[in-house]
Amino acid sequence: MENLIMKDLKSQLEQYKTILKDWIPKKAFLAIAMNNQYVYFSEENHHFHMEIGQQIPTDSLAYRILQTNEKSDAVLDNSLFDTPYYAMGYPIMITNQLAALIVVLPHSYRKPVLDAYKILTGKQQEDWVPIQVEQISHIESLQKSTWFYKDSSQYKTTVTLKELETRLPDSFIRVHRSYIVNIHFIKKISRDITSNFVIYLKDHSEIPVSQSYITELRKRLEF
Repeated sequence: MENLIMKDLKSQLEQYKTILKDWIPKKAFLAIAMNNQYVYFSEENHHFHMEIGQQIPTDSLAYRILQTNEKSDAVLDNSLFDTPYYAMGYPIMITNQLAALIVVLPHSYRKPVLDAYKILTGKQQEDWVPIQVEQISHIESLQKSTWFYKDSSQYKTTVTLKELETRLPDSFIRVHRSYIVNIHFIKKISRDITSNFVIYLKDHSEIPVSQSYITELRKRLEF
């Protein structure tokens, strides 16, 4: 039964590749997930986080497609590689089962830039407070909510970290799955006892830097 599914899977993938080849970049490749696991990669020479048969992460684009059965425009994902990449997702049917077709775009792809946020309005207790973004030191995703900080005060916003990453000025940089930092508020960057980088802000906040983002941070700050 499994061999029949894989045969049908590859046959259908060839059809999708034929349809998509006229508009997706040449260096893009495809992945398919079903039953909450990846079952196919169109390229074998990439260094994936995931292997065929492993469960897909719950914060991945593939998981979202399988849960919502809705297509997705180009969004940032980081479940397959060490660095974030843009990908698009489509719900498809394989042997009468819902599957997610993921088009992973080449690293040169850049999503069209929307107007950058100039003000974020955050909730503090029962008040809504508009804050100029250049006054924000950092932004955090915590307990399924997004929080930003000004002068050590915490404000809650309805905007997700992923959306903020695409619409904040260049002075902001993603350094962790849960953190975006305003580089103008960085006091220093050091290594902790495990040799991982930690950002110390002027308000005495300490922000961890994950391996997935260290390359971009070093490139941006030239160290």
